[in-house]
Amino acid sequence: MNLENVHRVYFVGIGGIGMSALARYFTTLKKMVAGYDKTPSDITHALTDLGIAITFNEDVNEIPKPYLDPEHTLIVYTPAIPKTHKQLVYFQTHGFTVMKRSQVLGMVTQNSYCFAVSGTHGKTTTTSILAHLLYECKASFTAFLGGVSENYNSNFISTGTEISVVEADEFDRSFLTLSPDMACITSMDADHLDIYGEAEHLRESFREFSRKVKENGKLFVKNGLPIKGITYGIEDHSDYTIQNIKIENGTYVFDVKTPKTTLENIKFNLPGRHNLSNALIALAMTVEYGFPHQQLAKALASFKGVKRRFSYQIKSENLIFIDDYAHHPEEINAVKQAVFEMYPEKKKLVIFQPHLYSRTRDFAQEFAESLTPFDEVFLLDIYPARELPIEGVTSEWLLSKIKNENKQLVRKEQLIEKILKSQAQVVITLGAGDIGEEVKSIKQALSVEG
Repeated sequence: MNLENVHRVYFVGIGGIGMSALARYFTTLKKMVAGYDKTPSDITHALTDLGIAITFNEDVNEIPKPYLDPEHTLIVYTPAIPKTHKQLVYFQTHGFTVMKRSQVLGMVTQNSYCFAVSGTHGKTTTTSILAHLLYECKASFTAFLGGVSENYNSNFISTGTEISVVEADEFDRSFLTLSPDMACITSMDADHLDIYGEAEHLRESFREFSRKVKENGKLFVKNGLPIKGITYGIEDHSDYTIQNIKIENGTYVFDVKTPKTTLENIKFNLPGRHNLSNALIALAMTVEYGFPHQQLAKALASFKGVKRRFSYQIKSENLIFIDDYAHHPEEINAVKQAVFEMYPEKKKLVIFQPHLYSRTRDFAQEFAESLTPFDEVFLLDIYPARELPIEGVTSEWLLSKIKNENKQLVRKEQLIEKILKSQAQVVITLGAGDIGEEVKSIKQALSVEG
């Protein structure tokens, strides 16, 4: 399908973070845009403010009339939508062009120089840093982010069409629809085993992605991963490496050694070694593209972060409240490293909502080990997302594996009361489910208490 022939775009699952960025893109092209989502959210409210019609009822009669013409209407859906969804089934059986979000992203990026960020962790922060660097260097680009950038309060940033910045998502192998000019692989930890079956199949899909990079393109690989490319790492012998790390007033100050030179005294405000790694790869890609070093270093210092990625909600002398999207043991470990490095003396409470029954089952031991070192652990019920329950896989079962005496199961309605009773000076909410919706009220309660 030629996108120029498309007059209308209908999104099934428009409230998803990646879907909403695409919806915003099509509105900038002056296409008519509408869609369905399960429940209203901050994202759907923002889209409605742009004039996008959204229904929260999957009944086919809810589809606005203009979108019932198959000839000039493109249907975009997310794999998170059930195959039995009434609107999706209708479109699939009535002659419409129906495409996954990743396929449409592949088409959109075809005619631009494409930066693609892949990896089981770090994609959203890295693409957001990349977009910020390009913006500050006054590049002509369009960025589709998997989170809301704190600098721009958006998951879609566009100044032109020469460059595109995308997350190359390994979930259901959707990154294989891309043909990037420059790509990176940040990590290849086992995940999405409900899709891949076993870790080796996931690693093979990353190898396949690495072969998708254009012939004269460049592939960056985190040092230690079993794929050839330009390497990057922290305090090692990679092609691009961070050296001489110091922390000054809660800010990282460091040098970056590139294959040709050393950039000194670079500043970066996001805590955690994982974020240093994300900053390094964004910097390396833009250096290789040819942007001026000093401009890039200055831009890195002004990057504010991504919502729900180590997001400070409260940061005072007596109380720290951090919210993060971490939903895999390695991501929890990354948050833990940052918190323990920044606040070694303070008592830390972690509140974790497991995401997916299958992921909880597959990584139960690793989750338990990553949560155990905190001073206090609250576990919420498992957020099912697209899954049905698995017998025996519960938060209670996971709690039993955590070797920490200060642990408890907490229902959402008890959460604030329990947090206020805690003596913790650092409170951390973690998870990819609807725990993010509790953050506002937790912040309010803690602010009143403080």
